[in-house]
Order: sequence, then structure tokens, then C-alpha cells
Amino acid sequence: MADPLTLLADRLQPAFDAVAGRAGADPVVRPSDRADAQANGALPLAKELGRDPRQVATDVLALADLGGVAAAAIAGPGFINLTLEPAFLGRLLADVAADDRLGVPPAAEPRRVVVDYSAPNVAKEMHIGHLRTTVIGDALVRLLDFLGHDVVKENHIGDWGRPFGMLIEHLVDLGGMEGAAALGLGDLDAFYKEANAKFAVDTGFQERARARVVALQQGDAETVALWRALVAQSAEHWNDVYAKLDILLTDDDLAGESRYEALMPEVLDRLTAAGLLEESDGAQVVFPPGFTNRDGDPLPLIVRSRAGAFTYATSDLACVIDRVERVGADRMLYVVGAPQAQHLAMVFAVSQLAGWLRPPREAVHVAFGNVLGDDRRMLKSRTGEPVRFVDVVDEAIERGVAAVAAKNPDLPEAERATVGHAVGTGALKYADLSTDRIRDYVFDWERMLSFDGNTAPYLQYAHARICSIFRRAATEHAVDRAVARATVPGLREPQELALAQRVLGFPAVVTETVERSSPHRLCTYLYELASDFTAFYEHCPVLKAPDAGTRASRLALCDVTARVLALGLRLLGITAPDQM
Repeated sequence: MADPLTLLADRLQPAFDAVAGRAGADPVVRPSDRADAQANGALPLAKELGRDPRQVATDVLALADLGGVAAAAIAGPGFINLTLEPAFLGRLLADVAADDRLGVPPAAEPRRVVVDYSAPNVAKEMHIGHLRTTVIGDALVRLLDFLGHDVVKENHIGDWGRPFGMLIEHLVDLGGMEGAAALGLGDLDAFYKEANAKFAVDTGFQERARARVVALQQGDAETVALWRALVAQSAEHWNDVYAKLDILLTDDDLAGESRYEALMPEVLDRLTAAGLLEESDGAQVVFPPGFTNRDGDPLPLIVRSRAGAFTYATSDLACVIDRVERVGADRMLYVVGAPQAQHLAMVFAVSQLAGWLRPPREAVHVAFGNVLGDDRRMLKSRTGEPVRFVDVVDEAIERGVAAVAAKNPDLPEAERATVGHAVGTGALKYADLSTDRIRDYVFDWERMLSFDGNTAPYLQYAHARICSIFRRAATEHAVDRAVARATVPGLREPQELALAQRVLGFPAVVTETVERSSPHRLCTYLYELASDFTAFYEHCPVLKAPDAGTRASRLALCDVTARVLALGLRLLGITAPDQM
């Protein structure tokens, strides 16, 4: 089902084509604060034809078939204001209600999309810096999957490199495999710090660590087994966080840096064959056009250091090759912090030069800002360390349970725990997702858990309120939601019309959110939808409507609103409880 703006454009298109004397004259239908919509296409068409735009608009309306769809009026220099007919809106709303997808069509051209997100490091606990990549990436996965794209989740963990010689050797000192089994969730950071401190002062340990790196690279069985034990122990920690926060990533999605180790020599061979590899200050580099340093000199992407070591750039180029040639991706989303913008841009540019990223294949950096504390600086713990991710999630759940208990003290304890978990984790996710991802935001428990304003609890409460209306409707009027869903709403009041139009805007918002990889657009829409419902609920009695027909109509509007709220939140990874 097309949205109202598209339907209006389709109705106006033949008239515009006739006036233009050609096919494809765009009516340019847009939302408007002066009417339900506005067609602005008469102005550019008048310029093309050398005519007065108001006269062009008049000629268009004389030919347009808008009967039963919209009333039209010409305004200003040739704008066409369009007011949708209530009966037409009611029929559209009934079509949406009958559709399990609530009017959102699958993608016309599904793509194979890799989403790179979360990316913790082995032997280190996840911290607050992993919040945004994890939450934003997961929402994009859900949205892309809903539209029918073939989505490949990749958790690009840090599981390779020189530090692993140090870590494995420290593990040997702790008893090898027995030491790995003894590592608890809270011990990972301490383990890493102990290994690092030992490496800083113990020359013998340094020698053993360097030898262990070589053994790992050569596939020594004992070393590889210890390395895998570290990865498994770390994954247990990540999975605990993911489960609490309902993140879709599993061990099957792990795509560590180790995966690309064998491809790195081939990266150099391919760049050499393409004539792109140069030597600069003893290092092997590529100079992608358009990148310069502060002095205006060409900026190199170093793919082999002066010492002969591969770099992060080498690994990232190998990753592009793997995702294109093995995975078969034609779109790659890198949900990575904004500070990596130049590095990724250079990696993508070199991949294009080498022919690995040829249209329609593309790589997109889904950049995001930082999570800040009250002092507007990077959020830290009281000790100055990054805040542990799991601690934030646990506190969100605790605060959510407390908020629900205060809101509804009569709720049974088991249900309070379930709903509180949904409220707490939903508040944490929504505070992140509702911020334009490129911006920083200040972490504020009180604001994110508020039942007022643009928050998840406000949206969840709006959904729960509608569910309570239907529980009462079943008791007082023997009406269930199936009956409401089959009713064509009769829309008369301004608040009914405004809410209906907001509901009908859902498909366009979902599409735009995915196209721009910007979940805050869906969040804004859901907040506006909940606000429109509040205005409707305050001005238009539902169960105490003046007659049965009006009650049935308003229940139909309530049903489809609740379903859009629930689906929209689910696409963000947030649960909408039926009771709060």
C-alpha cells in the first residue's frame, strides 16, 4: 500500500504530464503545514514552459482526478494545497490495519548487506564506548531484515596481534587451560592489566611473549588452543551483555581480525599488481587521491610498516575483499565511531581504486558521536576508568524495575521484573537511538527513564494504555481487537484525522530510516505518533463515545496505533509491554 503522498502524486501525474506535453513531469508532492500536502510541481513546470505558474496549476487541477481523494486549492505563486478526504483516509487506515506489515512494503531490490557492529576486544571487558555501536548496529539489522534484505551480522572482534603473545604467556603463568577456566566475567580487565604490567618490567616475559606471537602466527597447537580459550572466555562475557540487552549477535557472527590474517599478503600482491603500492619512508603505502595532511602533502594509507609489519589498514582492506568475494555483500555498513572517519574513508577509497568496490557495491561509514557525562566529557567511572557496559545494563534494569514499581505498585512481582527489564533496557537503547547518531549526547538516567517526553517509557506507556482500553472494552462492551481491526474508521474530529495521517506515515519513515541509517528518524516519528494519540485520547472519548459506531471507529484507530507503536519499537530492539 502506498502512502498518501505517493497516492496523491500518482493521481496528479497524468494531469502534469498532459500540461507538460511529455511524460515524467514531477508533481513534487510534499508534506505541508498549510494543508495535508502540497504539490509544488507547477512552479518548475511553468519555468520550463515559459508560462505563469498559477495558470499551470489551474490547468493541472482542471485535468486531475482527485474525486473522493482530496480537495485542492491554489495558493501563492502556484502551489497546490491538498486536503485529504476523511473517507479516503479511513479506507487507507483499514488497508493498513489488515496488513501484518502495517503498510510497509518489502524492499523493491533486496541487497546482501553486511553490518559491522559492537566489536569488543578479547581479554577486555566491554565498556560504555561499545554502547552506541552495539545498539545502533542492532537496530539497523532489525530494520534491514524487516525490509527483506539479506543481512549478514559481523562482530569484528579484536582477537589478533602482538598483545596476544603477552596475554597467552600470562595465561601460561596462571596455569594454562586451568587458568583460562578460572577467569570470571569480572576478571578480564584485571587479567589484561596484569599481563601488561608484567610485560613493562620483566625482560624475560617480554622475550617469551614475542616468541609466543611467532608461535601463534605459525599455528602452534598449544598456543592456538590457549588463544581460543581466551576468545571463548571473552565471548561468554559479551554474550551475557547481549542477552540482557536483547542484542541479536551470537558466536556465529564473530568475525575477528584473525580471519583476515591469511589474506594480508594477498592485499599487498593485489595492490602491487594494480600499480597502487609505493614506498614512502621505508613503508609500503597507497596514496588515495584527495587526502592530505595538515601541510597539504598527500596522505598515505600505510599497508606495511617500515618494520615490515602489517597494519590495521591492511586488515581492513583484507576485510573488504572477504566481504565482497566470500560473503558476496553488495552493501557494507560500518557502525564505527566518528573519529575513524578518515581512516575508513581512505580504506574505502583504496578499495575503489583497486577495483574491489565497484558500483553498485558500496561501503558506508555509519558514524556516531560519544556518550558524555554531566561534565560534557567522555563518560567515566568514579575511578576515571571507562564505565563497564554490563554495569550500565544492570543498572538500567534495576532502575526500570523501580520505575515500574512506583508507577504500578499492584503489579505482581514476576510481571514487575519482566516489565521493568523491558522499561530499563528500552530506556537505555532509546536514549541512544533517539539522538541523531552523529551527535554526542549526555547520559542522564532521570531523563531517559521519565514517563514524559521523548523517551521509551513514554512510548511504552502509550502502548500499554491502549492495551488497557481493549481490556476494558472486552469487559464493558464485549468488543475485542479482532472486531476493531475489521472496522473502517469514520474520521471526523481534527485529532482523529491527525492521528490517522500520522499512522499512515509509518512506511515512509521506516524506508527513510533505513536509507539514511538514522534510527533517530523512526524514534522521532514514534514520539510524534504517541503525542498525537495522547491528544486524540484527551479530546475524543473512546469507551464513552456518544454512540456504538463512533466507539467502534475510535477503537479501530486505537488498535492500529498500538500496533504501529509496538512494531516501531520492536524494529529498534525495544519491547512494548501490554501492561505497565
